[in-house]
Amino acid sequence: MAQYSIKEVETLSGVKAHTLRIWEQRYDLLKPKRTDTNIRYYTDEQLRLLLNIGTLNRNGLKISKIAEMNSQEVSEAVMKIHEGNHEPVNFLDALVQAMVDYDESRFEKTISTAILKIGFDKTFTQLIAPFMIRTGVLWTTGSVRVSQEHFITHLIRRKLFVAIDHQFVETTASSKRFLLFLPEGESHDLLLLFTEYLLRKHNHLVVCLGANVPFEELNDIVRSFEPNFLVTYLTIPLEKTSLLLYLQKLSKTFTRTKIMVGGSQLHLANLKLPSTCVLVNSEAELLAAIH
Repeated sequence: MAQYSIKEVETLSGVKAHTLRIWEQRYDLLKPKRTDTNIRYYTDEQLRLLLNIGTLNRNGLKISKIAEMNSQEVSEAVMKIHEGNHEPVNFLDALVQAMVDYDESRFEKTISTAILKIGFDKTFTQLIAPFMIRTGVLWTTGSVRVSQEHFITHLIRRKLFVAIDHQFVETTASSKRFLLFLPEGESHDLLLLFTEYLLRKHNHLVVCLGANVPFEELNDIVRSFEPNFLVTYLTIPLEKTSLLLYLQKLSKTFTRTKIMVGGSQLHLANLKLPSTCVLVNSEAELLAAIH
């Protein structure tokens, strides 16, 4: 059984710690447990309940009314919201629950419904990406189990592979050539795969090398494929060099190629990028940088 601190529960549920304490004290909605040193923590079951309460509250149900409902009534009310209100934030809680419970069926139903209602592109940008941001910090600190991370990322990766596999690229005069890769030590490839999907959707030629690519391996493929753009994402600190030195090395080595970079490390570092590098934070920025 997992144990979540109040800060971790806040991150996963989107309910502020201050609000959560009020709900506990005023409405007796949750009863956190205590460690031997009197530090409060929450169980998987309590997290599930809080996700449902948050969904109901965000959709207009007063917390005083929710407090009068039993667990079955809460579950049924949430189900009606998921069936009738297709805002990504409502799907988001369901994804968190699927991760916590290792529930592939819930994941499939949530993602399939989202794709049907808002399309694949918006499902990724408005649902999966915020989900990854919400849980990503907890994965790096070990608050969410490695097995949960592997479980949910495998399912998301599988969806991306299927979407890419069903694409047909019909090149035009405006088609560009892209080489996608993640640096050595970087293994979080979901954003890279979604980028491949987007570029292929717009009829660009893509070679995707995936994760953990040593710098030295780039020379041969660049010489052979002659890409117009290199695309990479950095979400964890580089192992052998600094972020700025790595980008400078890319820029100096591949002088004829524009380099697109993104990822949380770029946001944290706030660097002045080399002249051939462009920061991409969204689908719109990616597509705008191409033209």
